[in-house]
Amino acid sequence: MTEGTTATAEGGDTLTRLEQEGEIAADYLEGLLDIADLDGDIDMDVEADRAAVSIVSSDVSSRDLQKLVGRDGEVLEALQELTRLAVHRETGDRSRLMLDIGGYRAKKRAELTEQGAKAAAEVKNTGEPVKMNPMTPFERKVVHDAIKAAGLRSESEGEEPQRFVVVLPA
Repeated sequence: MTEGTTATAEGGDTLTRLEQEGEIAADYLEGLLDIADLDGDIDMDVEADRAAVSIVSSDVSSRDLQKLVGRDGEVLEALQELTRLAVHRETGDRSRLMLDIGGYRAKKRAELTEQGAKAAAEVKNTGEPVKMNPMTPFERKVVHDAIKAAGLRSESEGEEPQRFVVVLPA
Protein backbone atom coordinates (compact mmCIF):
# COMPACT_ATOMS: atom_id res chain seq x y z
CA MET A 1 0.00 0.00 0.00
CA THR A 2 1.26 3.51 -0.72
CA GLU A 3 1.97 6.05 2.01
CA GLY A 4 -1.18 7.50 3.54
CA THR A 5 -3.32 4.64 2.32
CA THR A 6 -5.45 2.66 4.75
CA ALA A 7 -7.58 -0.40 4.23
CA THR A 8 -11.30 -0.13 4.83
CA ALA A 9 -13.14 -2.44 7.22
CA GLU A 10 -14.36 -4.44 4.24
CA GLY A 11 -10.76 -5.13 3.26
CA GLY A 12 -10.93 -2.94 0.14
CA ASP A 13 -8.37 -0.31 -0.67
CA THR A 14 -9.29 3.23 0.42
CA LEU A 15 -6.99 4.74 -2.19
CA THR A 16 -8.79 2.87 -4.98
CA ARG A 17 -12.17 4.06 -3.66
CA LEU A 18 -10.95 7.66 -3.42
CA GLU A 19 -9.46 7.48 -6.92
CA GLN A 20 -12.85 6.25 -8.15
CA GLU A 21 -14.54 9.21 -6.45
CA GLY A 22 -12.07 11.52 -8.17
CA GLU A 23 -12.76 9.96 -11.58
CA ILE A 24 -16.54 10.26 -11.14
CA ALA A 25 -16.16 13.87 -9.96
CA ALA A 26 -13.87 14.72 -12.86
CA ASP A 27 -16.36 13.33 -15.39
CA TYR A 28 -19.21 15.26 -13.75
CA LEU A 29 -17.22 18.51 -13.68
CA GLU A 30 -16.06 18.10 -17.29
CA GLY A 31 -19.71 17.82 -18.27
CA LEU A 32 -20.54 21.00 -16.36
CA LEU A 33 -17.64 22.87 -17.96
CA ASP A 34 -18.81 21.73 -21.41
CA ILE A 35 -22.41 22.80 -20.74
CA ALA A 36 -21.23 26.21 -19.48
CA ASP A 37 -18.73 26.47 -22.37
CA LEU A 38 -15.88 27.17 -19.94
CA ASP A 39 -12.25 26.18 -20.33
CA GLY A 40 -10.46 24.39 -17.55
CA ASP A 41 -8.34 21.35 -16.87
CA ILE A 42 -9.13 18.92 -14.08
CA ASP A 43 -6.49 17.63 -11.68
CA MET A 44 -7.17 14.78 -9.28
CA ASP A 45 -5.34 13.78 -6.12
CA VAL A 46 -5.92 12.11 -2.76
CA GLU A 47 -5.18 14.31 0.26
CA ALA A 48 -5.73 13.49 3.93
CA ASP A 49 -7.96 10.47 3.21
CA ARG A 50 -10.25 12.28 0.81
CA ALA A 51 -10.44 12.76 -2.93
CA ALA A 52 -9.31 16.21 -4.07
CA VAL A 53 -10.31 17.56 -7.46
CA SER A 54 -9.18 20.90 -8.85
CA ILE A 55 -10.27 22.86 -11.88
CA VAL A 56 -7.33 24.83 -13.17
CA SER A 57 -6.74 27.03 -16.16
CA SER A 58 -3.63 27.70 -18.19
CA ASP A 59 -4.91 31.28 -18.46
CA VAL A 60 -3.70 32.73 -15.14
CA SER A 61 -6.24 35.57 -15.18
CA SER A 62 -9.16 33.34 -16.04
CA ARG A 63 -12.29 35.28 -15.18
CA ASP A 64 -14.39 32.26 -16.15
CA LEU A 65 -13.01 30.22 -13.26
CA GLN A 66 -13.63 33.13 -10.88
CA LYS A 67 -17.31 32.91 -11.83
CA LEU A 68 -17.23 29.29 -10.65
CA VAL A 69 -15.77 30.39 -7.31
CA GLY A 70 -18.28 33.18 -6.73
CA ARG A 71 -18.33 35.70 -3.90
CA ASP A 72 -16.51 34.32 -0.86
CA GLY A 73 -16.46 30.87 -2.48
CA GLU A 74 -20.25 30.47 -2.43
CA VAL A 75 -20.51 29.03 -5.95
CA LEU A 76 -17.52 26.77 -5.25
CA GLU A 77 -19.28 25.40 -2.13
CA ALA A 78 -22.43 24.71 -4.15
CA LEU A 79 -20.48 23.00 -6.94
CA GLN A 80 -18.66 20.88 -4.37
CA GLU A 81 -21.99 19.71 -2.92
CA LEU A 82 -23.38 18.94 -6.39
CA THR A 83 -20.21 17.01 -7.22
CA ARG A 84 -20.46 15.07 -3.95
CA LEU A 85 -24.07 14.22 -4.84
CA ALA A 86 -22.99 12.99 -8.27
CA VAL A 87 -20.37 10.76 -6.63
CA HIS A 88 -22.94 9.50 -4.12
CA ARG A 89 -25.36 8.69 -6.93
CA GLU A 90 -22.71 6.56 -8.67
CA THR A 91 -21.16 4.85 -5.63
CA GLY A 92 -23.95 4.81 -3.07
CA ASP A 93 -21.44 6.11 -0.52
CA ARG A 94 -21.23 9.55 1.05
CA SER A 95 -18.29 11.51 -0.35
CA ARG A 96 -15.99 13.92 1.51
CA LEU A 97 -14.48 15.07 -1.78
CA MET A 98 -12.83 18.51 -1.76
CA LEU A 99 -13.14 20.74 -4.82
CA ASP A 100 -10.83 23.63 -5.58
CA ILE A 101 -11.19 26.03 -8.47
CA GLY A 102 -8.38 28.23 -9.72
CA GLY A 103 -6.42 27.69 -6.50
CA TYR A 104 -9.05 29.50 -4.41
CA ARG A 105 -9.13 26.93 -1.60
CA ALA A 106 -5.36 26.54 -1.52
CA LYS A 107 -4.96 30.32 -1.11
CA LYS A 108 -7.76 30.42 1.46
CA ARG A 109 -6.17 27.54 3.40
CA ALA A 110 -2.88 29.49 3.65
CA GLU A 111 -4.69 32.65 4.83
CA LEU A 112 -6.73 30.72 7.43
CA THR A 113 -3.67 28.87 8.72
CA GLU A 114 -2.02 32.25 9.28
CA GLN A 115 -5.15 33.60 11.04
CA GLY A 116 -5.24 30.51 13.27
CA ALA A 117 -1.56 30.92 14.15
CA LYS A 118 -2.10 34.60 15.03
CA ALA A 119 -5.10 33.74 17.22
CA ALA A 120 -3.05 31.01 18.94
CA ALA A 121 -0.21 33.47 19.58
CA GLU A 122 -2.70 35.95 21.09
CA VAL A 123 -4.13 33.27 23.39
CA LYS A 124 -0.63 32.23 24.45
CA ASN A 125 0.25 35.87 25.22
CA THR A 126 -2.94 36.82 27.08
CA GLY A 127 -4.11 33.48 28.47
CA GLU A 128 -7.65 34.48 27.40
CA PRO A 129 -9.86 32.68 24.85
CA VAL A 130 -10.21 34.30 21.41
CA LYS A 131 -13.44 34.16 19.39
CA MET A 132 -12.95 34.28 15.64
CA ASN A 133 -15.37 35.43 12.95
CA PRO A 134 -18.03 33.04 11.57
CA MET A 135 -16.67 30.54 9.05
CA THR A 136 -17.73 27.73 6.77
CA PRO A 137 -17.05 24.14 7.88
CA PHE A 138 -14.01 24.00 5.56
CA GLU A 139 -12.61 27.21 7.04
CA ARG A 140 -13.18 26.07 10.62
CA LYS A 141 -11.42 22.75 9.93
CA VAL A 142 -8.34 24.58 8.62
CA VAL A 143 -8.29 26.87 11.68
CA HIS A 144 -8.78 23.95 14.11
CA ASP A 145 -5.80 22.22 12.48
CA ALA A 146 -3.65 25.37 12.81
CA ILE A 147 -4.62 25.75 16.48
CA LYS A 148 -3.79 22.11 17.17
CA ALA A 149 -0.42 22.53 15.42
CA ALA A 150 0.27 25.50 17.75
CA GLY A 151 -0.35 23.22 20.74
CA LEU A 152 -3.66 24.74 21.83
CA ARG A 153 -7.30 23.63 21.86
CA SER A 154 -10.23 25.06 19.93
CA GLU A 155 -13.98 24.53 19.74
CA SER A 156 -16.71 25.53 17.32
CA GLU A 157 -19.66 27.43 18.76
CA GLY A 158 -22.88 28.92 17.42
CA GLU A 159 -25.32 27.84 14.74
CA GLU A 160 -24.77 27.79 10.96
CA PRO A 161 -24.16 30.10 9.19
CA GLN A 162 -22.82 32.05 12.19
CA ARG A 163 -20.73 29.16 13.58
CA PHE A 164 -17.26 30.27 14.70
CA VAL A 165 -14.04 28.99 16.29
CA VAL A 166 -13.03 29.77 19.85
CA VAL A 167 -9.33 29.36 20.58
CA LEU A 168 -8.73 28.18 24.17
CA PRO A 169 -5.66 28.32 26.39
CA ALA A 170 -3.73 25.06 26.73
